[in-house]
Amino acid sequence: MRTGPKVPLIIAAFFSIYVIWGSTYLLNKIAVAELPPFMLAGLRFVTAGVLIFAIAALMGKSLRITKKQLGNTILAGFLFLSFGNGVVVWALKYVDSNFAALEISAQPLIILLMMWLLQGKKIQPMSLVGVALGILGMYLLITQKTVMAQENSIWGIAMIFAAMLAWAYGSLFVGKADFPENYFVNTGYQMFTGGLMLCLMSRAFGEPWSDPLAWSGQTQWAMVLLVIFGSIVAFTSFNYLLKTVSPEKVATNTYVNPIVAMFLGWYFLDEPISLQSIIAAVILLTGVYFINSKKKGALLTRFRR
Repeated sequence: MRTGPKVPLIIAAFFSIYVIWGSTYLLNKIAVAELPPFMLAGLRFVTAGVLIFAIAALMGKSLRITKKQLGNTILAGFLFLSFGNGVVVWALKYVDSNFAALEISAQPLIILLMMWLLQGKKIQPMSLVGVALGILGMYLLITQKTVMAQENSIWGIAMIFAAMLAWAYGSLFVGKADFPENYFVNTGYQMFTGGLMLCLMSRAFGEPWSDPLAWSGQTQWAMVLLVIFGSIVAFTSFNYLLKTVSPEKVATNTYVNPIVAMFLGWYFLDEPISLQSIIAAVILLTGVYFINSKKKGALLTRFRR
């Protein structure tokens, strides 16, 4: 990490991607207990997108976008947010938040395999070890009796995996596609369009909408924290770190987020942490370490929350 006057800001940014992103699983779990999942995610991202546009305008940033860039942001918004995040929020109705965080920690494994299948990228020996450990960790995680005993948990597991596939393809797509030059503006368009699609999905599935003023105080606070911190602060911190420190340091959030999510789920929601979960977490995160050791951090961590 670089020294100098930026150090306090860098530390704050790392705290953001470690703790705030790790806490989004808890916040979504709290909110989805009262709100329909697609409505919840849709309102979160539309609101965040509008706020980002307002902040960008105040900063003097141009919001202009070409037709091609708009099409690319719509596709990225769908892959990362409409499907990727919305489906995970839906899955939280059937699985614990700490379980979801651990399953999603295998995202680098999915991206690596997709790079091999779609781009013909050779998998290095160290990464092969990571793949083997990742598969073993996932097997131990999803075969727990406490997990399988939960009603419709298999659907939650399958839909999270489908969301991971969307994230993986999206991560490869954004590396080559044309987007607005300013990353803050780019994020705003992706969140706004992704949120609109989630709202349309909510209406298509017949989800009941309610007045935010009628929500419980707990749900209102969860939504505020998801919009301001989970959607704007943490993602801005992530992009800032990519420009300030080395990608492999940024990639360390891959290891920290599941631990934060496990602790918060246990502390606030009384979600159990079994010995098998701990063993699976150690094996899975060790596998992710081996996969990320080749400095793929910026690609493997992008747009996961």
